[in-house]
Amino acid sequence: MPDPSALEDLPEAVAAPKRNRPPQLVWIIPILAALIGGWIAVNAVLQRGPTVEISFLTAEGLEPGKTRIRYKDVDIGEVKTIAISEDRRRIIVTAQFVKEAAKFLVEDTRFWVVRPRISGGQISGFGTLLSGAYIAMDVGRSDQPRRDFVGLEVAPVVTGDLPGRQFRLEAPDLASLDVGSPVYFRRIRVGEVVAHELDPSGTDVHILIFVHAPYDHYVNAATRFWNASGIDVSVDASGMRVETQSLASILTGGVAFETPPNIPPGEEAGSGNAFVLYSDRAAAMKSPDGEPEMFVLHFKESLRGLAPGAPVDFRGIVIGEVQSFDLIYDPDRKWFTFPVKVALYPQRMNANTHGGKTKQLDKRGRNELIKALVARGFRAQLRTGNLLTGQLYIALDFFPDAPEVRLDWSKTPLELPTLPGTVEELQQSIAKLLKKIEKVPIEEIGINTRNALASLDTTARSLDTLLKRLDGEVAPESRAALAELRKTLASFEKALTADSPLQQDLRSTLRETSRAAQSLRSLADTLDREPEALIRGRTGE
Repeated sequence: MPDPSALEDLPEAVAAPKRNRPPQLVWIIPILAALIGGWIAVNAVLQRGPTVEISFLTAEGLEPGKTRIRYKDVDIGEVKTIAISEDRRRIIVTAQFVKEAAKFLVEDTRFWVVRPRISGGQISGFGTLLSGAYIAMDVGRSDQPRRDFVGLEVAPVVTGDLPGRQFRLEAPDLASLDVGSPVYFRRIRVGEVVAHELDPSGTDVHILIFVHAPYDHYVNAATRFWNASGIDVSVDASGMRVETQSLASILTGGVAFETPPNIPPGEEAGSGNAFVLYSDRAAAMKSPDGEPEMFVLHFKESLRGLAPGAPVDFRGIVIGEVQSFDLIYDPDRKWFTFPVKVALYPQRMNANTHGGKTKQLDKRGRNELIKALVARGFRAQLRTGNLLTGQLYIALDFFPDAPEVRLDWSKTPLELPTLPGTVEELQQSIAKLLKKIEKVPIEEIGINTRNALASLDTTARSLDTLLKRLDGEVAPESRAALAELRKTLASFEKALTADSPLQQDLRSTLRETSRAAQSLRSLADTLDREPEALIRGRTGE
């Protein structure tokens, strides 16, 4: 243990005063670097744009940190992460945009992945084979901002900044149309089909088309649209005609529109207006039929070959069509009838008045007209429209010899009288002919025919025997007679030669005859001058 007195002899430490040292220059560089880095980080945060989420069905071709987002081929963003949604049905793409793109992210902005695609006869995204897929963007026109979007699986045909208008077409089915199918006006391509969907009721199809400017101004309230797909072949009195819009419409389908020349154009159609899509140009261009009137026709013969939509014809003019037909058993007659429901369009039959308006009849006037027509033999009849296919149509015509009928005005719809069709009449005529043929005694005729043939065979044999006899007996005598005839002809020919004695004697006889004739002529002249010369003789001159 140290001695306390020894500790007291030790020197006491005295604290020296603190001196202010200037900062060293070596710390200035790290401080400046930290300040610059902080400024860069703050500036990056301030310049960074919004972050959005876009959902797709698949992440094909997308890579985080590589896939770009483009608007009009300008990079405005980048894919940061890709994840799968909680329900595992879609993928969620988180994208970072530049600050200037914030105003583009509105309610109706659309996104889609650009990949190589063939649609509507067009090839798109071909450049992505080398550069890779990217997300394209179409800026909407809304003012409401949005940060989550559902991406399109198919690239839109038209974008929001393309001048033109969209119209909606209603059709019973889509036919051969598809997204990208062309729209034609007077055989000029002026638009495309941009979308289609099934009506919620399931009865119609809604087709959305886009018509580019300035052709959209030709669409008005009276414009008619029709399906221009494929080839339209028609045969009429002027011959066969083949019509098509273009080769593309044959392969991918198409829509055409036009305003009928006999209808004044209405107001210019607005964007989104709905039109009916007709099956062909003939159906689109015909005049409107108005409200149809329903009638029922009862036929007894087979309806094979008659289909809904078959025409109802009145002397070559189609005034209606078949709606439906059914099978009903009549217990009173114990037989089946085939009621056919038809729709007739009175506007096709009414004549125009001098004022240019269609004459309309009230219910009473219509009933009186139908009663008068039926009294004159107005009947319905099934006829064959095509001998190759066996298709039937209903013909309305006048039959003066038709039996009288009474109309039952209490039935709705009204039942019009009918007559057996031409096919039925032909079958009845053939049946009558066959019955007559059955009555012919074919067996007896066959026996008589065999007897006649046997007699004919006997006659032929006798004639053959006669010919052989003539050849054996008459032929030698005939040859001898012909030889004698040749000799006679030779002698006769020799006697007729110029130096033959017969010719010389004949010429002498003719000269003597001529002299005698001269003497007689002289005697006649003398007697004519001197008749008394026969008594007195000739007097001297």
